[in-house]
Amino acid sequence: MDVLPAIDLIDGKCVRLVQGDYEKKITYKDDPSDQAKDFAKAGAKWIHLIDLDGAKQGKPVNLKTVKKIAKGRLNVEFGGGVRNEDSIKILLDAGVSRIIIGTRAIREFDWFTQMAEKYPDKLVLGLDARGDKIATHGWLENTDLELIEFARKASALPINSIIYTDISKDGTLEGPNLERTSNLVKSVDSSVIAAGGVTCVDDITKLGEAGVAGAVIGRALYEGTITLKGAIEAAGNKG
Repeated sequence: MDVLPAIDLIDGKCVRLVQGDYEKKITYKDDPSDQAKDFAKAGAKWIHLIDLDGAKQGKPVNLKTVKKIAKGRLNVEFGGGVRNEDSIKILLDAGVSRIIIGTRAIREFDWFTQMAEKYPDKLVLGLDARGDKIATHGWLENTDLELIEFARKASALPINSIIYTDISKDGTLEGPNLERTSNLVKSVDSSVIAAGGVTCVDDITKLGEAGVAGAVIGRALYEGTITLKGAIEAAGNKG
Protein backbone atom coordinates (compact mmCIF):
# COMPACT_ATOMS: atom_id res chain seq x y z
CA MET A 1 0.00 0.00 0.00
CA ASP A 2 1.29 3.46 -0.91
CA VAL A 3 1.31 6.30 1.57
CA LEU A 4 0.59 9.66 -0.08
CA PRO A 5 1.30 12.73 2.05
CA ALA A 6 -0.98 15.58 1.00
CA ILE A 7 -0.29 19.15 0.09
CA ASP A 8 -3.29 21.39 -0.58
CA LEU A 9 -2.58 24.69 -2.31
CA ILE A 10 -4.26 28.06 -1.84
CA ASP A 11 -2.46 31.17 -3.08
CA GLY A 12 0.70 29.10 -3.52
CA LYS A 13 0.78 28.12 0.17
CA CYS A 14 0.40 24.77 1.90
CA VAL A 15 -2.97 24.56 3.71
CA ARG A 16 -5.59 22.11 4.97
CA LEU A 17 -9.34 22.58 5.02
CA VAL A 18 -11.68 21.08 7.59
CA GLN A 19 -14.50 19.11 5.91
CA GLY A 20 -13.82 20.96 2.65
CA ASP A 21 -14.80 24.33 4.11
CA TYR A 22 -12.75 27.13 2.57
CA GLU A 23 -13.57 29.26 5.60
CA LYS A 24 -11.90 26.68 7.88
CA LYS A 25 -8.42 26.96 6.44
CA ILE A 26 -5.26 26.06 8.36
CA THR A 27 -2.05 27.37 6.80
CA TYR A 28 1.15 25.40 7.30
CA LYS A 29 4.41 25.95 5.37
CA ASP A 30 4.50 28.93 3.01
CA ASP A 31 6.65 27.06 0.48
CA PRO A 32 5.01 23.78 -0.59
CA SER A 33 8.15 22.65 -2.42
CA ASP A 34 10.04 22.68 0.89
CA GLN A 35 7.30 20.55 2.41
CA ALA A 36 7.53 18.13 -0.52
CA LYS A 37 11.29 17.81 0.02
CA ASP A 38 10.68 16.99 3.69
CA PHE A 39 8.23 14.25 2.69
CA ALA A 40 10.74 12.81 0.22
CA LYS A 41 13.46 12.75 2.86
CA ALA A 42 11.09 10.88 5.18
CA GLY A 43 10.69 8.12 2.60
CA ALA A 44 7.62 9.04 0.58
CA LYS A 45 7.47 8.03 -3.08
CA TRP A 46 4.25 9.85 -3.93
CA ILE A 47 2.68 13.17 -3.08
CA HIS A 48 -1.02 14.00 -3.27
CA LEU A 49 -1.12 17.58 -4.54
CA ILE A 50 -4.45 19.41 -4.69
CA ASP A 51 -4.94 22.87 -6.20
CA LEU A 52 -7.86 24.23 -4.17
CA ASP A 53 -7.81 27.50 -6.11
CA GLY A 54 -8.09 25.45 -9.28
CA ALA A 55 -10.98 23.40 -7.92
CA LYS A 56 -12.96 26.60 -7.41
CA GLN A 57 -11.95 28.26 -10.69
CA GLY A 58 -12.29 25.21 -12.93
CA LYS A 59 -8.68 25.15 -14.11
CA PRO A 60 -5.28 24.50 -12.51
CA VAL A 61 -4.02 27.77 -11.01
CA ASN A 62 -0.86 26.98 -9.05
CA LEU A 63 1.10 25.55 -12.00
CA LYS A 64 4.38 27.20 -11.04
CA THR A 65 4.33 25.37 -7.72
CA VAL A 66 3.25 22.11 -9.37
CA LYS A 67 6.16 22.22 -11.82
CA LYS A 68 8.63 22.95 -9.03
CA ILE A 69 7.45 19.97 -6.98
CA ALA A 70 7.27 17.67 -10.02
CA LYS A 71 10.96 18.31 -10.70
CA GLY A 72 11.81 16.75 -7.34
CA ARG A 73 12.09 13.13 -6.25
CA LEU A 74 8.39 12.48 -5.67
CA ASN A 75 5.81 11.15 -8.08
CA VAL A 76 2.98 13.68 -8.20
CA GLU A 77 -0.71 12.81 -8.07
CA PHE A 78 -2.50 16.06 -8.92
CA GLY A 79 -6.09 17.21 -8.63
CA GLY A 80 -8.01 20.46 -8.72
CA GLY A 81 -9.84 22.06 -11.61
CA VAL A 82 -8.89 19.54 -14.32
CA ARG A 83 -11.90 19.87 -16.60
CA ASN A 84 -10.51 19.79 -20.15
CA GLU A 85 -7.92 17.99 -22.24
CA ASP A 86 -5.64 21.03 -22.40
CA SER A 87 -5.23 20.87 -18.62
CA ILE A 88 -4.39 17.17 -18.84
CA LYS A 89 -1.70 17.86 -21.44
CA ILE A 90 -0.25 20.79 -19.50
CA LEU A 91 -0.01 18.75 -16.30
CA LEU A 92 1.57 15.73 -17.97
CA ASP A 93 4.08 18.04 -19.66
CA ALA A 94 4.78 19.58 -16.24
CA GLY A 95 5.84 16.17 -14.96
CA VAL A 96 2.70 15.08 -13.11
CA SER A 97 2.51 11.27 -12.91
CA ARG A 98 -1.25 10.87 -12.64
CA ILE A 99 -4.16 13.27 -12.71
CA ILE A 100 -7.31 13.25 -10.61
CA ILE A 101 -10.49 14.22 -12.42
CA GLY A 102 -13.67 14.58 -10.43
CA THR A 103 -16.23 17.18 -11.42
CA ARG A 104 -16.21 16.82 -15.21
CA ALA A 105 -15.85 13.04 -15.02
CA ILE A 106 -19.04 12.98 -13.00
CA ARG A 107 -20.92 15.58 -15.01
CA GLU A 108 -19.78 14.37 -18.45
CA PHE A 109 -18.97 10.69 -18.23
CA ASP A 110 -18.69 10.25 -22.01
CA TRP A 111 -15.91 12.84 -22.08
CA PHE A 112 -14.13 11.14 -19.19
CA THR A 113 -14.38 7.83 -21.02
CA GLN A 114 -12.68 9.37 -24.05
CA MET A 115 -9.91 10.86 -21.93
CA ALA A 116 -9.35 7.60 -20.03
CA GLU A 117 -8.97 5.73 -23.32
CA LYS A 118 -6.66 8.39 -24.75
CA TYR A 119 -4.49 8.59 -21.61
CA PRO A 120 -4.61 5.03 -20.19
CA ASP A 121 -3.34 4.59 -16.64
CA LYS A 122 -2.76 8.35 -16.27
CA LEU A 123 -6.16 9.35 -14.88
CA VAL A 124 -7.59 8.85 -11.42
CA LEU A 125 -11.32 9.22 -10.81
CA GLY A 126 -11.87 11.46 -7.82
CA LEU A 127 -15.01 10.57 -5.92
CA ASP A 128 -15.73 12.89 -3.01
CA ALA A 129 -18.83 12.02 -1.04
CA ARG A 130 -21.03 13.19 1.79
CA GLY A 131 -22.52 9.96 3.03
CA ASP A 132 -23.19 7.84 -0.05
CA LYS A 133 -23.80 10.80 -2.40
CA ILE A 134 -21.12 12.35 -4.60
CA ALA A 135 -20.16 16.04 -4.36
CA THR A 136 -18.47 18.10 -7.09
CA HIS A 137 -16.84 21.49 -7.78
CA GLY A 138 -14.33 21.32 -4.94
CA TRP A 139 -17.01 19.84 -2.63
CA LEU A 140 -19.16 22.95 -3.04
CA GLU A 141 -22.02 21.25 -4.94
CA ASN A 142 -23.93 18.10 -4.00
CA THR A 143 -25.40 15.55 -6.43
CA ASP A 144 -27.90 12.69 -6.24
CA LEU A 145 -25.37 10.22 -7.68
CA GLU A 146 -24.64 7.12 -5.63
CA LEU A 147 -20.97 6.56 -4.82
CA ILE A 148 -20.80 2.78 -5.34
CA GLU A 149 -22.97 2.75 -8.45
CA PHE A 150 -20.89 5.41 -10.18
CA ALA A 151 -17.61 3.80 -9.12
CA ARG A 152 -18.64 0.48 -10.61
CA LYS A 153 -19.37 2.09 -13.95
CA ALA A 154 -16.05 3.93 -14.00
CA SER A 155 -13.97 0.93 -12.97
CA ALA A 156 -14.54 -0.60 -16.42
CA LEU A 157 -12.37 2.17 -17.92
CA PRO A 158 -8.55 2.03 -18.26
CA ILE A 159 -8.06 4.42 -15.36
CA ASN A 160 -5.22 4.19 -12.87
CA SER A 161 -7.39 4.13 -9.76
CA ILE A 162 -10.31 5.63 -7.86
CA ILE A 163 -9.61 7.98 -4.99
CA TYR A 164 -12.40 8.15 -2.44
CA THR A 165 -12.69 11.02 0.01
CA ASP A 166 -15.24 11.05 2.79
CA ILE A 167 -15.83 14.80 3.12
CA SER A 168 -17.26 14.48 6.62
CA LYS A 169 -13.96 12.98 7.76
CA ASP A 170 -11.49 15.12 5.83
CA GLY A 171 -9.30 17.31 8.01
CA THR A 172 -11.13 16.28 11.20
CA LEU A 173 -8.56 13.84 12.64
CA GLU A 174 -11.42 11.48 13.47
CA GLY A 175 -10.32 8.42 11.49
CA PRO A 176 -11.38 7.26 8.01
CA ASN A 177 -14.72 5.80 7.04
CA LEU A 178 -13.56 2.18 7.07
CA GLU A 179 -16.94 0.59 6.38
CA ARG A 180 -17.71 2.60 3.27
CA THR A 181 -14.11 2.35 2.04
CA SER A 182 -14.16 -1.43 2.42
CA ASN A 183 -17.48 -1.66 0.58
CA LEU A 184 -16.05 0.39 -2.27
CA VAL A 185 -12.95 -1.81 -2.55
CA LYS A 186 -15.14 -4.91 -2.75
CA SER A 187 -17.44 -3.34 -5.35
CA VAL A 188 -14.94 -2.29 -8.05
CA ASP A 189 -12.14 -3.79 -10.09
CA SER A 190 -10.03 -0.61 -9.98
CA SER A 191 -7.50 0.12 -7.26
CA VAL A 192 -8.91 2.35 -4.51
CA ILE A 193 -7.02 5.12 -2.72
CA ALA A 194 -8.55 6.29 0.55
CA ALA A 195 -8.51 9.91 1.71
CA GLY A 196 -10.01 11.76 4.63
CA GLY A 197 -9.62 11.34 8.37
CA VAL A 198 -6.43 9.27 8.62
CA THR A 199 -5.11 10.12 12.08
CA CYS A 200 -2.90 7.36 13.46
CA VAL A 201 -0.90 4.28 12.55
CA ASP A 202 -3.86 2.05 13.37
CA ASP A 203 -5.89 3.79 10.65
CA ILE A 204 -3.22 2.87 8.10
CA THR A 205 -3.22 -0.74 9.28
CA LYS A 206 -7.00 -0.99 9.03
CA LEU A 207 -7.08 0.59 5.58
CA GLY A 208 -4.50 -1.95 4.46
CA GLU A 209 -6.70 -4.72 5.80
CA ALA A 210 -9.60 -3.21 3.85
CA GLY A 211 -7.61 -3.70 0.66
CA VAL A 212 -6.87 -0.13 -0.42
CA ALA A 213 -3.93 0.51 -2.76
CA GLY A 214 -3.02 3.79 -1.11
CA ALA A 215 -3.83 6.14 1.74
CA VAL A 216 -3.69 9.93 1.65
CA ILE A 217 -2.57 11.64 4.86
CA GLY A 218 -2.82 15.38 5.37
CA ARG A 219 -3.52 17.25 8.58
CA ALA A 220 -2.37 14.38 10.81
CA LEU A 221 1.17 14.70 9.44
CA TYR A 222 1.28 18.45 9.93
CA GLU A 223 -0.06 18.29 13.47
CA GLY A 224 2.02 15.31 14.52
CA THR A 225 -0.63 12.70 15.36
CA ILE A 226 1.21 10.39 12.95
CA THR A 227 4.68 10.43 11.43
CA LEU A 228 5.30 9.69 7.79
CA LYS A 229 7.89 7.08 8.75
CA GLY A 230 5.37 5.38 11.04
CA ALA A 231 2.70 5.45 8.35
CA ILE A 232 5.04 3.93 5.77
CA GLU A 233 6.08 1.18 8.16
CA ALA A 234 2.43 0.41 8.94
CA ALA A 235 1.71 0.24 5.21
CA GLY A 236 4.35 -2.46 4.93
CA ASN A 237 6.52 -0.80 2.29
CA LYS A 238 8.83 2.12 1.68
CA GLY A 239 6.31 4.75 0.56
